[in-house]
Amino acid sequence: QLQAFGGGLVQAGGSLRLSCAASGRTFNTYAKGWFRQAPGEEREFVAAISWSGGSTYYADSMKGRFTISRDNVKNTVYLQMNSLKPEDTAVYYCAAGVDIRTVSVPRTVRSWGQGTLVTVSS
Repeated sequence: QLQAFGGGLVQAGGSLRLSCAASGRTFNTYAKGWFRQAPGEEREFVAAISWSGGSTYYADSMKGRFTISRDNVKNTVYLQMNSLKPEDTAVYYCAAGVDIRTVSVPRTVRSWGQGTLVTVSS
């Protein structure tokens, strides 16, 4: 089970760090990812990280601003978001998958967490 938190209201140019806590003994064997969904839009891939944390993958529009990381001791994956823009406003979801490739595609995600709302004001 995945539970995301850390969303909130932030001004443009600000930062937020989202966290996704996982329960279950298989946490460390799964790749993890973040997606987001704005109102009226499809769910969009944001970033993914391998089970070891050694490999990461980002959507082009997030490169340089967002950083995904994980702590397998704490069973938690993070998304550090900097230089936030109003267009980053969305509900952010964490996800688990077999590997970094499949966790970056919604239809092949193995497990979803509930979302956390991020609102960026201009």
